[in-house]
Amino acid sequence: MTEPFSVPVTVRGYETDVQGHLNQAVYLNYAEHARWTLLHTAGISQTGLASKGVGPVALETTIRYKRELLAGDEVEVTCAFTWGGKTFTIEQTIRKTDGTVAAEITAVGGILNLQERRLVARPDEVFKELASDPSLFGL
Repeated sequence: MTEPFSVPVTVRGYETDVQGHLNQAVYLNYAEHARWTLLHTAGISQTGLASKGVGPVALETTIRYKRELLAGDEVEVTCAFTWGGKTFTIEQTIRKTDGTVAAEITAVGGILNLQERRLVARPDEVFKELASDPSLFGL
């Protein structure tokens, strides 16, 4: 099995709370950054999505906090897609460079038809059509 797509991130001081921990909302920002970096790397742009009249939507997100992150910590944020019908699941891990898992994020998403305001039946087909490298999505 191939390694999931990942991006490096360094925790910045202004992202921490009064205890010095990475603020809970920032974990979502890191996850979103990794997802959009994956889309971009695979050849899918916001312009390309809009030109097809579609856009990704988040339907559910769960974060499991495992270990604290502090300013200056360097992490990798992974993304792995699983496809199933109108929705897909993205499993993400935020891992420190020493291998310590700081958080696990599971997101359920879909592709919204922007005119009909309904999920498209096969989001995997949209990604295959738009991506220059659909293998990054496990397709």
